[in-house]
Amino acid sequence: MNGENRVYELIRRYPLLEECREEIMEAATTMLDSFQKDGKLLICGNGGSCADADHMVGELMKSFEKKRPVPNDLRKNLRSVDAEQGARMAEHLHNAVPAISLCAHTALITAISNDMEADLMFAQQVVGLGKVGDVLLAITTSGNSLNVVNAAIAAKAKGLTVIGLTGKTGGRLKPFCDFCISVPAVTTPEIQELHLPVYHSICQIIEETLF
Repeated sequence: MNGENRVYELIRRYPLLEECREEIMEAATTMLDSFQKDGKLLICGNGGSCADADHMVGELMKSFEKKRPVPNDLRKNLRSVDAEQGARMAEHLHNAVPAISLCAHTALITAISNDMEADLMFAQQVVGLGKVGDVLLAITTSGNSLNVVNAAIAAKAKGLTVIGLTGKTGGRLKPFCDFCISVPAVTTPEIQELHLPVYHSICQIIEETLF
């Protein structure tokens, strides 16, 4: 199933997302372009959006729906390092898409919050990890989470592409996004219920295209 068909199927199941069709396809295309040029995806959010960031990384860093054997050159290199264990690893490891949840580094986040300012917890990581060609996916239901907005500002300053995943208005985040998927809902539970199928579909498009 190609990307357009995948988005069509998403909207068939969630008709409310019709108004986000173009932005969803652009998000998938932008991430794919980055990955194909050796870029990576950084993702951040708070609370349920933090869980969504971790969830999306889980779908990208290992097989999601399709088998992803590691490349032949890596299989060969693994065996050359250790014939027995390398052969086992070559059979069981999955090919991966480079994605990092900025929510997952507890020691670093608490150090930034304690030693600097709490609203810089994601921006500091963008400074350390981000480079031109990478993509930041900034998730906030309100669009107003300051630590997420600051991450977007830092990302723009470093030359990353910024994609927002928000509720209906886009909030304070939207002006700092190259494009923003603003799902048509206003309460946190309803917004999050729409975010999950959106990023699942993006992950499916990426996997189907790359593997």
